[in-house]
Amino acid sequence: MNQLLIKWIKKESPHHMRDGIGDQLLSSLVHLFMNLEDSLFYVGKSHISRLIYFVMPQTYCYNRSGLKANEELDVEFFLEKCSDAPTEVLTNGVLVVRPCLCLQGTVNKEENAKEKQQGCCEVKVSVPGAYQKQLSIPWTPDNEKDYGTSFVFHVDKEMCPELQVELQQTISVLQDGVNPDIENHTTVLGLGTVPVNSLPVGEKVDKIISLGEGKSLDMSLKTEESTWDLDIRLGFELCKEEREFLDKRKKVVSEALRKTLDLKESPPKDEVPVMAVLGSGGGMRALTSFYGSLAGLQQLGLLDAAMYLCGVSGSTWCLSTLYRDPDWSQKDLKDAIRRAQDTVSSSKAGAFSPERLKYYFQELNAMEVTGRKASFTDLWGLIVEYFLQQEEDPSKLSDQQEAVKWAQNPYPIYAAVNVRPNMSSGDFAEWCEFTPYEVGFRKYGAFVRTENFDSEFFMGRLVQKHPEPRICFLQGMWGSAFAASLDDICLKVVGIGLNFLDSFKDVIKVVDEKTSADDCRRFHFRDPAQLKTRLVIPGGPMLQIVQDFFKSRVTCGETFNFMKGLYLHKDYVNIKKFVTWRDTHLDAFPNQLTPMAESLYLVDGGFSINSPFPLVLQPERDVDVILSFNFSWEAPFEVLELTQKYCEEHEIPFPKIEFSEEDEKKPKECYMFVDDNNPKAPIVLHFPLVNDTFQKYKAPGVERESEEEKSFGDFIIESKDSPYRTLNFTFEPYDFSRLVEVNRYNVLNNKDTLLKTLNLALQRRKLKKVINKSNT
Repeated sequence: MNQLLIKWIKKESPHHMRDGIGDQLLSSLVHLFMNLEDSLFYVGKSHISRLIYFVMPQTYCYNRSGLKANEELDVEFFLEKCSDAPTEVLTNGVLVVRPCLCLQGTVNKEENAKEKQQGCCEVKVSVPGAYQKQLSIPWTPDNEKDYGTSFVFHVDKEMCPELQVELQQTISVLQDGVNPDIENHTTVLGLGTVPVNSLPVGEKVDKIISLGEGKSLDMSLKTEESTWDLDIRLGFELCKEEREFLDKRKKVVSEALRKTLDLKESPPKDEVPVMAVLGSGGGMRALTSFYGSLAGLQQLGLLDAAMYLCGVSGSTWCLSTLYRDPDWSQKDLKDAIRRAQDTVSSSKAGAFSPERLKYYFQELNAMEVTGRKASFTDLWGLIVEYFLQQEEDPSKLSDQQEAVKWAQNPYPIYAAVNVRPNMSSGDFAEWCEFTPYEVGFRKYGAFVRTENFDSEFFMGRLVQKHPEPRICFLQGMWGSAFAASLDDICLKVVGIGLNFLDSFKDVIKVVDEKTSADDCRRFHFRDPAQLKTRLVIPGGPMLQIVQDFFKSRVTCGETFNFMKGLYLHKDYVNIKKFVTWRDTHLDAFPNQLTPMAESLYLVDGGFSINSPFPLVLQPERDVDVILSFNFSWEAPFEVLELTQKYCEEHEIPFPKIEFSEEDEKKPKECYMFVDDNNPKAPIVLHFPLVNDTFQKYKAPGVERESEEEKSFGDFIIESKDSPYRTLNFTFEPYDFSRLVEVNRYNVLNNKDTLLKTLNLALQRRKLKKVINKSNT
């Protein structure tokens, strides 16, 4: 084990530093050291034992106000071997978990209290470095009610934690003269500390803590060391439930392939190709189109051949609605499409009614009461709930376990990306997957149970359980790009724009006022940091209530970081999931990565790539065929180009994407991309959103005859006055049917390409099987 020694250079030390070393400066130095790029060594935080060892000619103290302007402090670093025994840790090769110490305590009644304190007294307890913040406990020696208040701190044992106790007294003083105001004066009556590691583990100890000047405090303290039974899952393999699903689903897929490909017998399970169906973002246009694409696959008997269904933004709204029915794919989708048409064609004005606004406030306030961080994205989720259901939807993502319990439907994966405030998502975006069983990051190999998402974790342990969020809040997160233009949406829905308040500059990233939302979807989703920010608030009687709520509470999509308290392994740089070879990428700076962050900032996956390719390209999922349905506005191949770049950076096999200028100007209905030399690269079938031969044919090979039939097929999807623009959340029934049918037709019209792809995938799967055997 290594130890870090820091030497202060006396002649350069500021004069206002005396008597010890402050925590803030110490922390800054540790961060500085951990970010040093030295080709000879790298020391992670998890490899520094006993905090820091110092060698100093003279002791100085940081006075918490920081270095003054233009002052410098020279520091020398020494790396030496430490004689302490190594600490036992758990690791998946990327993240490191260390033992967690739980300190529990209560303030006891002092039997021999000599004096009655004047004013209001309180005991402030804290453990620097612990998950929990400082806690204030009312305290009066002769008041029974002030005793028995308990506190809990979770802290890293190796950080040599100290319990800090501070007794404060606050006295209200009436101002002199004619001023009737009352001022509160707070005085620190005493300070005391207890080294947490000095307490016997597992035993309750009554301890008199000296606070100085003859004062003391009686406390009961107990420490418990956590076991290695973590509440998060560390590992890159698929979770147990997903593996069990795949085993069952392969039987369904095998039989579906036998029927659709007219095979003599069903392929054995180890030769069944894994097919993933992807839906891009695009609001109600994507939701509607995805219904049509899935209906086409069902009509060809290929929906049962799909292993995964994965969506971004608007496509997640389609999937999460379908999966409310545990047997949806085993039923004719015409009923689900009819219900979707009723929803999409209905007025959305009720979403902004006074009654609804009151409901939003009550829901968000209830979230705060239970400990969740209510955000503007959550407000958008409640609006989406109305757009999709017109009523309260009590369902949760974990409820969808019933829909995959018997592998009766493809496995759903919903996409979001974790970003950093004030940083372009083109520079930093980490893909986060949501499934009925788990939520997590394959980049870090860290997952939590879906039921525990947005609860509080520290060092891999659940420290505060919160209720699982309802699905509408996830739908708001998955499609959070639209929250950016809520005033524009309201203008379209009710004909009146919303007031927006410039005081909320840090609340949410939105489109530039000079840029249309559709252009934003095409060009700016990967760079939210460059977009203007504003919060829009409805006028009327609810204005002040909603305004006050968001002024005090809102953050943009902030959720609890379940990786908090975990450390990066010193060799994480060797993992292909990290782009450490690029010096400017955040992956090259371990202390800047998500495990070290206070919170997660999960947003619409379209801010990175407007299709969830990264989630199905993970080697653990071993996908052979990807059906990519692109519902983006313009830019028919952009998601493929971005995915190809992503795969190059992460060394993931992916076919080369090539297309002509003519293809970009006038795309065809379907494109096939395959790497003939690498069976580990998936075959990609890409379906741009186009109305091509559908204009002439009402079904493959069946021409339109009547004027009504010709008129139905004669429309342009992308135009200035198109009903399908991104911020349109209501379609006329006629427009809805057109969009569903053109997407259904495009699948049916490319039946031969689909069957050819699956036959090829069967052969490549066999070849992959041979290659894998030869490598073992």
